[in-house]
Amino acid sequence: MINKKAKQILVLLVLAYVFFILGNGILSLTNPDEVFYAQTAKEMIQQRSWLTPYLFGVPQFEKPVLLYWFLRIAFILFGVSSFSARFFPAFFAAAGVVAAYLLSLIGFKNEEKAFISSLILMSSGLYIGLARTVFTDMIFSVFILFSLLSFYWDYSRKNKAGPGILLFFIFSGLAVLTKGPLGILLPLLIVPAFLFIKKDIKVLSSKYTLLGILLFIALSLPWYIFIIRKYGSSLTREFFYNDHFRRLIEAEHRGNDRWYFYPFSMIGCMFPWSVYTLTALIFIFKDLRKKANPFYLFLISWVSVVFLVFQFAHSKLVSYIFPLFPALAIITGDFIYEAALSKNRNRLFFIVSLLISVILWLLPIGLIITSIKYSIYIPSKIPVYIVVSLLVFLSTLFSFFIARGKFLQIVPVLIFLVPAILFAAFFMHKDIEPYVSSKTACEFLSKNYPGDYAIICSKFFARGVRFYTDKGIAIINISGKNSFSPHPVPFLDTDAKVKDFLNRQPIAYCLLRKSQVRDMERISGREFKLTLLKIIGDEYLLKVEANTKIN
Repeated sequence: MINKKAKQILVLLVLAYVFFILGNGILSLTNPDEVFYAQTAKEMIQQRSWLTPYLFGVPQFEKPVLLYWFLRIAFILFGVSSFSARFFPAFFAAAGVVAAYLLSLIGFKNEEKAFISSLILMSSGLYIGLARTVFTDMIFSVFILFSLLSFYWDYSRKNKAGPGILLFFIFSGLAVLTKGPLGILLPLLIVPAFLFIKKDIKVLSSKYTLLGILLFIALSLPWYIFIIRKYGSSLTREFFYNDHFRRLIEAEHRGNDRWYFYPFSMIGCMFPWSVYTLTALIFIFKDLRKKANPFYLFLISWVSVVFLVFQFAHSKLVSYIFPLFPALAIITGDFIYEAALSKNRNRLFFIVSLLISVILWLLPIGLIITSIKYSIYIPSKIPVYIVVSLLVFLSTLFSFFIARGKFLQIVPVLIFLVPAILFAAFFMHKDIEPYVSSKTACEFLSKNYPGDYAIICSKFFARGVRFYTDKGIAIINISGKNSFSPHPVPFLDTDAKVKDFLNRQPIAYCLLRKSQVRDMERISGREFKLTLLKIIGDEYLLKVEANTKIN
């Protein structure tokens, strides 16, 4: 007979397949980041290199090597495709859900609470989004989760020191190979902070800690040593300065550099659990002294450390704080389980749930209004009607369970909310794709205008054009800011550079945004003839040639 824990894990894995993997290849790889990682792995294959990442034919060091290894393995297994590129982020997302279940089970010793917590993590908006896209953040964050699970598994045992400490350092080393020094910095801030508050810091003074450090060094440092010895200042300048230190002192996305960006993002990206998460955080801090279980303090240390580390950096992205989301999900799961069964907080839970019920009913109304306002982008309304029907059904179920006082029944309702919204993508991917991917535009150029030529691109499309055509590119960016990480391609940032590029080839093909089309029209003047070949999504395909009619 399969025991209850095994059944729950099996259910989580089946749902993980539906939430993270099913339909992963329908939408082509998107601009600008998915194609960046996939193109790097593809060029490593072309260069027959397992150690040096390449982009545009030269070594690049924006990220360490582990994600590219996973991509190469996926390409070997499944071929180069959007499904294969997204396979390992989805695989690690599933592993992260199981890890959250095990951690919650160790911390609370309650199977139902652990199951609810892992379901919440699985169905939160940001988690699903990163599971279905090619970024380092999912794999990196799951390795952080594995390392903290390993530590707490050891800590919860009587001797409080053993093989879990070794695994803590091993998984931290893999995180360092995935995204960099933060892979060890975050765990080494979270665990000592927790132990210091518990006055139990001596746990780390064991032979396992020393052995774990040696394993960490043996696992994570050889690649960095190899790259530094071979490329020297290139790695130091791009990886350590540009992609780490510079992001502390300079905002890559200036609009995000606000004190409230991470608090709002942290709560908002837990959708549809956002209101429960906010309430849970308030109560866990309020009632901490009453809670005898040290696991609550561990979760608070986890959330606080990750939040504070990134809060004071000027470059802010939602994905940077993703490592704290497993802890948020566990805190939320604990609150929902306890409040649903507790008479003292039953009324509060009812009020919070009523607020969520109102939000749920506003979603289908908002979707209908949006589909009318932006009808030009939605040729067929059938997918909208299907999703609206699903949302109305889920909202009705949610309201019914709240009215009947069956509070735990809301969990299976809410876990399908984000997948119901994403369900529209299965029907609308052909309409969405031209606005998020350069594949269709590149296929049009390659099919109708074959030949060996470089393509002039807007900066946003550059990586996608390279991935889908394998042609040389030049970036036009008149009066625009340089890329945070510049690429080794012609960068046409003045009128003179554009004209010089056009003069050096009889015909040029362009894949541009509308603003760059205007720049090209102005620069060309009477010297060059511009022909609009096609508009695909927000990509304008132009042909530029010398104007032979000029005397």
